[in-house]
Amino acid sequence: MARLLLALCLALGAVSQLTQASELQVAKQWKVLDWNFPSGAHANDPKFYSPKNTLITGIAVTQDRIFVATPKLFSGVPSTVSWVPKAQFGDSAKLQAYPDWSYSNTARTNYNCSDLILTSVYRLRVDSCNRLWLLDAGVSRSLEDYEITCPPKILVVDLNTDRVVRRIDFPREVIRGETLFTNMVIDETTAKSCDDVFVYITDTVEPGIIVFDSSKDVTWRLSHPAMYPDPDFAQSEIHNDRFVLMDGVVGLTFDERNGIVYFQPLATDRVFSVHKNVLRAGPLADGQMLDVKLVGKKSSQGIGLAVSPYDNSLIFSPLSETALAAWNPANNQQSVLAQDGEKLQFVADITTTRAEPGVIYAISSKFHRFFLKNLNTNEFNNRIVRLELPAATGVSTYKTPYTSLTTLPTAPAHNSLLSFGSSYHSTPTHFPQTTGNALQSYFTSPALSTTLTTKAPFKFLSSDLGSYGIRQTFTPLNTGFPPSKAERDIYQPSYLDSLAANPLIAPTAAAAHAPVVAPASYRQRHHTHAGYYYQH
Repeated sequence: MARLLLALCLALGAVSQLTQASELQVAKQWKVLDWNFPSGAHANDPKFYSPKNTLITGIAVTQDRIFVATPKLFSGVPSTVSWVPKAQFGDSAKLQAYPDWSYSNTARTNYNCSDLILTSVYRLRVDSCNRLWLLDAGVSRSLEDYEITCPPKILVVDLNTDRVVRRIDFPREVIRGETLFTNMVIDETTAKSCDDVFVYITDTVEPGIIVFDSSKDVTWRLSHPAMYPDPDFAQSEIHNDRFVLMDGVVGLTFDERNGIVYFQPLATDRVFSVHKNVLRAGPLADGQMLDVKLVGKKSSQGIGLAVSPYDNSLIFSPLSETALAAWNPANNQQSVLAQDGEKLQFVADITTTRAEPGVIYAISSKFHRFFLKNLNTNEFNNRIVRLELPAATGVSTYKTPYTSLTTLPTAPAHNSLLSFGSSYHSTPTHFPQTTGNALQSYFTSPALSTTLTTKAPFKFLSSDLGSYGIRQTFTPLNTGFPPSKAERDIYQPSYLDSLAANPLIAPTAAAAHAPVVAPASYRQRHHTHAGYYYQH
């Protein structure tokens, strides 16, 4: 891949720009995760602590601490939320359980789900009031026997005191049989107080987005075909490892400036968007479709997403390319921010931080090795990496509590591999290609490029497609896999491709509430998508 990137840069005369990219720093790294266990802990009990079963999927960064989420994908995860000091870079610090060890229910039976405990946290986020939001899926061993240990919930912790200040339990009406809440973003764009926010949450196994109106304490559920996994992208490939995982919507981020929520399933090459006004408009009426837009197609699958606070570029990480890349929806320009075959394997989460404007942190783990049970404990298998965004000058778009967003600075110069045009148009425009080989692109946008510039679908190989455990997490979705080797015609139109639109064109208030009528066949088969407000 490094040779491919170099060849592309040579062909496009971008070598000087690429060499100016910021250096990828390793903030923390571990061969296996280790904790500062309390005295009396059963650290030798594999049901309590199994080093080969623990990996990081979520990250939040403050002025002096880095918080990580270690969900119970397998047995033997002693604490699902932990922290390490931020000061020293490159070390393998022991994790400190957070808020403390009393919140862990691993290998315990003396607890109730109504207690202040944490079962399995995939993502965590810091708000502008210096509070850490912990999204607890409530599911243990999600890649083994999928035990629903407790209902999902959110705990909000005041980082000034490390005490829980709020608990949010979800009404049963928004929970489905195998619900798995994996990601969230906090929308503070109209906040007048710390709790006057909206929270958007992904359900990966029973695909949908849950909307929580914190000020009114009501919740509703929204779903769309774009949130489901695509069988053509069930198999992911990182170097020589291939694995099958039919994850629905899991990647999620929020563009505060433009009010756009970006999302993606793992099993897809597409990125979609929906405007915050559409999500806030409430549950769908029977037969109504969510107004989702197709943003573009990536070179391979991925999870981690973020938005640059400087030019609102979408930051993503294609798995097979082991890279961090950015795409600017205003001018369709893309950038390779960093590429490293060792340090950027399976980037599960990318975050910006108020403590360091213009910097992103990312979690990189060899998830595929954990999943396939071929982990090499002599290698570094979990990393936290830090990267300064290119030409990050000017005022960021971070809002201080209860204030409006600041004005965007001039978009920074990027080491663009492909340039489809420099001006932004209020309506979708077809930009001419500047290269004859569309497969050189990490990202293509159907709304901003010619119709035949998308990357060909992933080709399934005849070799063994995966390692299946006792019970696959996504049992209903994995039935019948691996798929046939028949390949979809790359020019065959699909329903999801028909959603192509420029994400920067926001819906009017009337349009956000206007019904998008579903096809008759959809209405006949998907009555469960009709929704209601549910009071907590």
